[in-house]
Amino acid sequence: MAKIAFIGLGVMGGPVAGHLAKAGHELSVYNRSIAKAKAWNEAHGGTVAISPAHAAQGADIVISCVGNDDDLSAVTMGKDGAFRSMASGSLFIDHTTVSARIARQLFVEGESRGIHCVDAPVSGGQAGAENGRLSIMCGGTEPAVNAARIVMGCYAARIVHVGAAGAGQTTKMVNQICIAGVLQGLSEGLRFAQAAELDMDKVFEAISGGAAQSWQMENRWKTMAQDSFDFGFAVDWMRKDLGLALEEARTSGATLPVTAMVDQFYADVQALGGGRQDTSSLVRRVTRA
Repeated sequence: MAKIAFIGLGVMGGPVAGHLAKAGHELSVYNRSIAKAKAWNEAHGGTVAISPAHAAQGADIVISCVGNDDDLSAVTMGKDGAFRSMASGSLFIDHTTVSARIARQLFVEGESRGIHCVDAPVSGGQAGAENGRLSIMCGGTEPAVNAARIVMGCYAARIVHVGAAGAGQTTKMVNQICIAGVLQGLSEGLRFAQAAELDMDKVFEAISGGAAQSWQMENRWKTMAQDSFDFGFAVDWMRKDLGLALEEARTSGATLPVTAMVDQFYADVQALGGGRQDTSSLVRRVTRA
């Protein structure tokens, strides 16, 4: 069993840390909201730290799951950041979806301190975190990723080492690009079926077993048709992720015309008050007949 510091106990981090506690690891947890950290502690045990640096003292492994680049920079390299107290030879795993740039920066900073870093964004949403069925895409050295697998196996259904530092984050961008395109096609198909006054259940039955089938169709077709959008990953977070992908594309020279269009459609959904609705609310942007 490892001594683990876990930083960030939100809708993803909280359940993930819970799986680690259930597996018998010794956890010290930190969250910006101390009330949330105390609530987690009451449910799972472990200890509550007053800062990331405090949480990381004596830890074999530090895991973070925070909000964005600035949050990640603060909890690692800030004045009370975890890197200040992590021992040489320890392992840092980041599950935040952030830019590839900061993932590479943390790798270099960690290397200078003898800290092994893995950028490991996840896919599977809140349900995947709660059920321990996340898909994790990892960037870093092979020894570091192999060490990370030991603990990530507590909450992952799939772990893939995709390349060097930053590759995990760029793979997550690919994931979000694909989701955006699928949801746009699903939204247009659904609205087309409604305009044609088709039986929506029969349409779903007819097309969900063929080439049009997708996870989004299986899990969101009926709720999209009902204008129900309270199912996890929010539009605000999707726009953050698509922004990262578009920024990376400008650096690499890739073109993402559909992604850029869908990003603007999501901006329209935000303007309609849907920032906290799940990503299937993209259908609101497609005009109903």
